[in-house]
Amino acid sequence: MTDQKNVQEKGAQKVSRRNILKAAVAAGGAAALGFPMIAKGQTGPITMRFQSTWPQKDIFHEYALDFAHKVNDMTGGDLKIDVLPAGAVVPAFGLLDAVSKGTLDGGHGVLVYHYGKQNALAMWGSSPAFGMDANTMLAWHKYGGGKELLNRIYASIGANVVSFPYGPMPTQPFGWFKKPITKPDDMKGLKFRTVGISIDLYTGMGAAVNALPGGEIVPAMDRGLLDAAEFNNASSDRILGFADVSKVCMLQSYHQNAEQLEITFNKTKFDGLPAKMKALIEYAVEAASADMSWKAIHRYSQDYIELQTKDKVRFYKTPDSVLQKQLDIFDGVLAKYSAQNPFFKEIAESQRKFAGRAVKWYLDTQLSGRMAYNHYFAKKPAAKPAAAAAKPAAPTAKPVTPAEKKG
Repeated sequence: MTDQKNVQEKGAQKVSRRNILKAAVAAGGAAALGFPMIAKGQTGPITMRFQSTWPQKDIFHEYALDFAHKVNDMTGGDLKIDVLPAGAVVPAFGLLDAVSKGTLDGGHGVLVYHYGKQNALAMWGSSPAFGMDANTMLAWHKYGGGKELLNRIYASIGANVVSFPYGPMPTQPFGWFKKPITKPDDMKGLKFRTVGISIDLYTGMGAAVNALPGGEIVPAMDRGLLDAAEFNNASSDRILGFADVSKVCMLQSYHQNAEQLEITFNKTKFDGLPAKMKALIEYAVEAASADMSWKAIHRYSQDYIELQTKDKVRFYKTPDSVLQKQLDIFDGVLAKYSAQNPFFKEIAESQRKFAGRAVKWYLDTQLSGRMAYNHYFAKKPAAKPAAAAAKPAAPTAKPVTPAEKKG
């Protein structure tokens, strides 16, 4: 936690800001002072400057650009959002401060990057989430009270922002390692990268954790500053070069199985927009959320194959003993922070209540695709000659291949 908080504080340093809009005061014609509001008689397009927390080559930055394009199109060009990559104006962990102060008009990232300011923010995905996936987490946010809780948290830390969580992420890998993880004790002593409450999870398993933004992970592994790390998905991990420093990836984990992205606007700037434009932005967020989830399926599945065929990465399913250990550790983390932080406790209780019915409904009604996948795509053994089939086969044993472990 300390590492991430220090990086965030460095990102909060003052950065010179260009003027984005100038509005005339209707009565006297004097230039408006402070943060400009949208003048009633303003003509021409409104331009906003955003920054993401992602390297320009990352698919997450592409998602940020996708949102900007939707806003630009839906407003007919009346609102133009320009998106810069991480570090163009402020470091990744400094995004919230920059948007809040008006250095930037908005940003694209994840709530867990603000963990150092209020650890309850990590409950938007950086936990087992009581069995919810990311789409169910977004359902809780919109319909189960999460939006109101998030607004209260940002107000409590003086963040002058309007937040739009969106973009449900698939379950993230347990991490990239030098060799497969077969039991919880294999984590002991590893120098590991993660963020948010996941710091507590991996620390509880015996790892020495360092919080780093996405673009700094692979260089740190390459220099030996990290033994292992987790980031997010097949496309991001491949683009960022994880396969260059590791050939073992453990799939499935409870540390971030329900995370989503976040779009933020400077609240003063957002509140000054016409009501119609604010509504269009909200609908653009939801449209981008759906599109992102579809693009993720398309792109991640392609890169998942190429990581194996071109980059020679071996994928393994994280053992159930490790997954259970994560849940056991999180029980203690939940109790600890709930006792220290009323917001944390309130969010946990709200999520648990929603998950109690939503997850049960999902598990009872949603059909697993495993049987149908195996029916259509699993390799079937070749038919044996009748004479050979009549003889009982001698017992044999063979090692489980990585492909089989994935199932």
